[in-house]
Amino acid sequence: MTNPAARAENLSRELDSAFRNRADLYRLFLDELTAELGAEKAEAVMVRIIEKRGQEVAAAAFAGFGPNDALAIGEAFLAVSPDDGRMYPTDVDRGPDHIAFRVKRCPLKDAWVEAGVGEEKLATLCRIAGAFDRGLFEATGVRFANVTWTPGHGSGCCHIALTNRDAG
Repeated sequence: MTNPAARAENLSRELDSAFRNRADLYRLFLDELTAELGAEKAEAVMVRIIEKRGQEVAAAAFAGFGPNDALAIGEAFLAVSPDDGRMYPTDVDRGPDHIAFRVKRCPLKDAWVEAGVGEEKLATLCRIAGAFDRGLFEATGVRFANVTWTPGHGSGCCHIALTNRDAG
């Protein structure tokens, strides 16, 4: 039998690799779609597809939540964060009717930086990836705000805020 600690470490590496593979697919899809459709249309197509996937995930993950459950939705999201939150470490701000995440590291962004993607394309890819979060959280009915990485944004990644629909 494999040592549980060694197995957990191996699975953590494999999970990180799978997310980096996802990043490479996004990058390559964007390149191909841009060549075929132009930059604006390519981004719009990818955003629509990725947002739809977020909506699909929300239907299963957040089916029991409503538009005034922002804090509970955020906590549920954090509870299933890959690799016990190590893959997407966050600073979290909680209030009675809201929760906000400042993502400090993203394996997608890391992979794009390592692939030598320039800042403009990096910002585009971050916007595209952020469509998943929009689809995921807006499907619940809560108010959703997301600031994805742009040049000058710092070393972190996106900032996500969820607020109860009826909050003042």
